[in-house]
Parts: sequence; C-alpha cells; structure tokens
Amino acid sequence: MAATSSRQPDVRVGGGKYKLVKQIGSGSFGNIYLATNVISGEEVAVKLEDVKNEYPQLEHEYKIYQIIEDGVGIPSVRWFGKVGDYNAMVMDRLGPSLENLFNFCDCKFSLKTVLLLADQMIHRIEFVHSRNLIHRDIKPDNFVMGTGEWGNQVNLIDFGLAKRYRDPRTRTHIPYKEGKSLTGTTRYASISTHIGAEQSRRDDLEALGYTFVYFLRGHLPWQGLRARTKKQKLNFITEKKKTSPEVLCKGLPDEFTVFLKYARALRFEEKPDYSYCRRLFRDVFFQEGYHHDYVFDWSIRASEDDDFVPRLDQRRKNQVCDPPLRRIDYIVTQTVC
Repeated sequence: MAATSSRQPDVRVGGGKYKLVKQIGSGSFGNIYLATNVISGEEVAVKLEDVKNEYPQLEHEYKIYQIIEDGVGIPSVRWFGKVGDYNAMVMDRLGPSLENLFNFCDCKFSLKTVLLLADQMIHRIEFVHSRNLIHRDIKPDNFVMGTGEWGNQVNLIDFGLAKRYRDPRTRTHIPYKEGKSLTGTTRYASISTHIGAEQSRRDDLEALGYTFVYFLRGHLPWQGLRARTKKQKLNFITEKKKTSPEVLCKGLPDEFTVFLKYARALRFEEKPDYSYCRRLFRDVFFQEGYHHDYVFDWSIRASEDDDFVPRLDQRRKNQVCDPPLRRIDYIVTQTVC
C-alpha cells in the first residue's frame, strides 16, 4: 500500500469500515488522510505511520488517548491497528487549528477572543494533568476548534510527545533531571525546557502564557532571530525568552503578566491552581463588559466575507489532527523562528 499519493483508489482501514479518500497532511511520522465511513459517509481523519519508522510514536499516542478519551475537548479514536506495513489510527475529523484561524484573522486576535479561548484552554490542560500526563507541546497548532454543533469547543490534540509526570497508582512524581533534550516547539517552550530541565505541569502553563501573548501581539520577541548555527539560535531564543513578564506583556491587561509570572514561579512538583488561573482571565472578561456569546474574531470575519468560509475550509485540511513531528525525548525544533 502506498502512503504517499494524494488520492487512494480503494484503501480501507478499521476492518474495512473506513475508506481513505485523499492525503491532507504529512510529517516525519507519516501521512494524514481524509477518510469516510463506508456505511454512514461520516468523515474522519486517519494517521498512517510506517512500522519501520526510526522513531515510531503512533502507538504511544494511541495509548495516551485511551487514558484521556472521556475528556471534554479531547478527540475520540475510532480504531488503531496495523494495515500492511503501516500503523493506522482513525480519529475524529476536527475543525481548523487556532494557528490557522489566527492567520486568517491577519495574525492577531482581539482581547475578547483570547479570553474566551483561555478559559477552555486552561480547562483542557487541567484535565490532561488530572490524568497524570503532561502534553509537552502546547502551541496554537495543537488546539483545534470542533465542527457542527461543537464548533465553539476548543480541542487539544497531538499527544505524541506527552508523558506521565506522576505514577497513577502511587502518585509519585517523576524526579527532577537536567541535561534533557529540548522536547516541544522552541517558539513556545518554557525557559526550563530550553536549559535542559525535565518538564512538569508548570511547563505546559508557561507555554500557554507565550501562546496568549502571541495571539494578542501577533508575534513573540524571539521570532525571526538570526544566528550562524541552530545551537546559537536556540541560545539566542533562550536569552530573549528570559525577558521579564512585565516587559513581555507591556500594554496588555495586568492579568497576563500575573499569569506568566505565576507559571514561571511554580516549583517542579507543584500542582498549579487552575481555578485561580481561569479566574484571572474571567475577571478581565467581565471588567471589559464582554458577553459569553462565543462570537470569536473568525465568526465576525466569516459574516463579513462570503469567501472566507470556503478558503478557511481549504486551508484547514492541512490542520486536521496534525501529528507532532518527533518521538518522546527526541529533539524537536519545529517553528524556531
């Protein structure tokens, strides 16, 4: 079975239940396909990974989804197994990623949209942490909106880099270590991750803080840095990232500074106060007089631009459950600039 052509004549997975239609994404892991349920016609996403892949991660991701499958805003896995020379995972087909929507909104979100998103994003991370897992690749690409009646729901995806931070039986936290490879995406990774520290719950929150700033400012100060080597560039990013939260969040509501300072100050094993974090942003939301109507920036854009929806749909096809690019503890330097 070829896994590289854009069209699949009659390739089926899941015991013949799902027929591959076309390729909609790819990465070092393999390819992502749009598929349909041959009985109901429902569209799903299928990830295919060559079993000979040097760093296989699809089975690991499947096992993570089994742990968190009952969570709100977590996509369902319909089937996992081998198809010829490939591992295959059939999942919900979701809507566009927040990175995709951000680009369509001219690379900037309004304060209202960020506050609406923040509440749900913190909830998703809290749930994952409650299952003794950390995500380790929090970024706009890995939050995607739902479809249909769930179109206002934020979903967290791509758990190929997730790992346990605590034993679920004994509740013993993993030990602090140094000298670790950078796992995640450099643009959003925490300072501790950059300097080689083992990640824990605090690092997911710090990455979320950088995501909020990115949404509101349209960029982060360490984007576009130039260097002679990749190592030098990573060092430049690390130093730039050490900018104080007050400077990084200048001009934004104070609560964004407070959130980032809070995330950076958490101890390695400390449980974040998720309710406190949500309350910070809810207070701003109500102080600004916003209504919880789920009218996001892209909702307004779509109502003003008749061509917006089909163009968005075309672009999002490359964002459906886009898998992470590396195995656990392998260096990931995607989106360095």
